[in-house]
Amino acid sequence: MKLLDMLENEKYEVLSGDINIDLTSVEYDSRRVKEGSVFVCISGFKADGHRFVESAVNNGAKAVVTEKDIAVPKGITCVKVQNTRHTLAVMAASLFGRPSEKMRLIGVTGTNGKTTTTYLIKNILETHGRKTGIIGTIQNCIGNRVLHTDRTTPESLELQELFREMLNEGVDDVIMEVSSHSLDLHRVDCCEFDIGMFTNLTEDHLDYHKTMENYRDAKALLFGMCKASIINIDDPCGEFMVSRAVGKVLKTGINNNRADIKAVNLVMKPNGVEFDIVFENKTHHIVYNVPGKFSVYNALAAVAAGILLDVPMESIIKGIESVKGVKGRFEPVKTYNGITAIVDYSHTPDSLENMLNTAREFVKGRIITVFGCGGDRDKLKRPIMGEIAGRLSDFCIITSDNPRSEDPQTILDEIEPGTAKAGCDYIKICDRREAIFHAVKMAQPDDFIAVAGKGHEDYQIFADRTIHFDDAEVLREAFKEIEK
Repeated sequence: MKLLDMLENEKYEVLSGDINIDLTSVEYDSRRVKEGSVFVCISGFKADGHRFVESAVNNGAKAVVTEKDIAVPKGITCVKVQNTRHTLAVMAASLFGRPSEKMRLIGVTGTNGKTTTTYLIKNILETHGRKTGIIGTIQNCIGNRVLHTDRTTPESLELQELFREMLNEGVDDVIMEVSSHSLDLHRVDCCEFDIGMFTNLTEDHLDYHKTMENYRDAKALLFGMCKASIINIDDPCGEFMVSRAVGKVLKTGINNNRADIKAVNLVMKPNGVEFDIVFENKTHHIVYNVPGKFSVYNALAAVAAGILLDVPMESIIKGIESVKGVKGRFEPVKTYNGITAIVDYSHTPDSLENMLNTAREFVKGRIITVFGCGGDRDKLKRPIMGEIAGRLSDFCIITSDNPRSEDPQTILDEIEPGTAKAGCDYIKICDRREAIFHAVKMAQPDDFIAVAGKGHEDYQIFADRTIHFDDAEVLREAFKEIEK
């Protein structure tokens, strides 16, 4: 494809060479450049792509796209643009034939509930006979085929390539988690969103966004890109998202007269929740097999998506009621001698509080919570999460999560003041495996063990290595030991 065509409608300045040249691929990693590639210089957090132009040219690049005035060897085309991240998205969409325009694309953003909501929508659409694609935190899927994923929302080049692969395999609808990082860093530019969804906004990612206002504003970018939007109006930021939306807006809520689609008559149970959906003066009953008020919000969003996608209400209800749960989201792992254990991805203050409040509704004995906080992430939430865990648990085991480059013991020490403030009995055990085993050994009949923070993850990241670690696997091993 010609560079001229890749840059269609993009503003640029030709610093050298000819843009009417044929190119074989687009790359932003100089190590992946091959003969005939165009290399896009991205100013990253750890490295600046402009420093690797020589390497890219040596590997065969015929053209370079930059946002700085740089020198390139004679015979190499160089184009300067305002923002190479945005231009990368433009070029990737052009290269792969703008695949998102040929499928229905649903984007889900918010702090919590994104993954579960995407799987609910997937189930609704597949119940209706549609072939779906999933892009998200746990995995990417094309129909029933599972693909590896490294981040919630891929970089624009990999994202557009994935869209093309989905289109080639006959996918009708793509349901995608849209992170605040991806919006702020232009990864989802040139995506043709049919529907954007907002779940909620609570403290997270302040290591990157610095303020809640910046975090909110990044999330809100999605709603200026969508033909229609679904907004949780119960959330304090709901009206702000509505103000940023273009096209049709459906507002969801619980017992909220401002909502277009609302849930009423909630009945909470240990194994799920029942409620009525009210839409256009019609009432529909739903039995959803995942407990907690947060589950109602996820289901409401999925119902709204089904309505906007013209799915009959009977298929919407069937799709929701047939879901048994999502891996790592309040996932039951083991019950032994009256002891119940779950793993949950709750790694933010709000998600941890929701999970523990849900458990409190049905637990007869003690709640024993094993949790930690990730390294190289927002440090302000550490004592906050410690206080929430202490306030809502009967015993806390503060342990390591993904410490990354930080000292694991230091992270535990920064969580501890919150737990101590709550007055809860607790212990610090740095080794996560040992912490889980300790929880299982101390549990008595009717007790509930919550292992929080990692959910679906099957790894643990340290400064010098990444190891296999699956909370659910370790829980099963611990129970097997006490059953001997």
